[in-house]
Amino acid sequence: MQIQFSKYHGAGNDFILVDNRNQEYTLDQELIAKLCERRYGIGADGLMILENSESYDFNMRYYNSDGNEGSMCGNGGRCIVAFAKDLEIIANITEFTAVDGLHKAKINSSGINTYDISLNMNDVSNIKEEDNIFFLDTGSPHHIEFVDDISKVDVYNKGKQIRYSDKYKANNGTNVNFIEATASVLKIRTYERGVEDETHACGTGATAAAIAFALKNKEYNKEVILEALGGILRLNFDFNNNIFTNIVLSGPTKLVFKGKY
Repeated sequence: MQIQFSKYHGAGNDFILVDNRNQEYTLDQELIAKLCERRYGIGADGLMILENSESYDFNMRYYNSDGNEGSMCGNGGRCIVAFAKDLEIIANITEFTAVDGLHKAKINSSGINTYDISLNMNDVSNIKEEDNIFFLDTGSPHHIEFVDDISKVDVYNKGKQIRYSDKYKANNGTNVNFIEATASVLKIRTYERGVEDETHACGTGATAAAIAFALKNKEYNKEVILEALGGILRLNFDFNNNIFTNIVLSGPTKLVFKGKY
């Protein structure tokens, strides 16, 4: 079986995209992990399958680089919108389904193999805070920890320790984010569950970080700019009755290359 694919990244968070509307591909856990392997495969933080949807433009299925089906991926959601645009499935506005339900997205601008895309995320509530550490679910579970100097954090080892800690066993572990607040941006670094390593960006992590920052500083009505290793992401939201609504994750996407495997 030869698989046609495209590779995209959103702020350095990279993905393999497969169009399976004709149901011609059967991808199991072992094959997906092999495709995502950086030395012997294509290499990616995850893989997404675009499928037909009865009621919406398409359905998104997301797999972590270990080959297991994952929870919602924000940058993945933005990249699959770019993929759908390049496949001429959509124009500049879309509605699609994912593991956590319905999402809306908009293409704000485009260039050569690039788009700036805004993705609506699900409402967020039930946020836990203890000793300046936040835990919340933005489609995926996230531990948010504020630090003074993010450059000094051992993201891999500390992130792995927290991800597998007893505290988060009931959640099958968690993604771990370290945040340094500066005057202009939130610097963010993330250890991703399922990738089991630091990634260059994480959309649901950026969303969680922006919400935690808003709660911590009681600043709810301004855009939050986040600086990940791979680029800039933007977050907007409303806050009423202890619920974050109208959450929009925005940032760049890029088609890296197409191929067959």
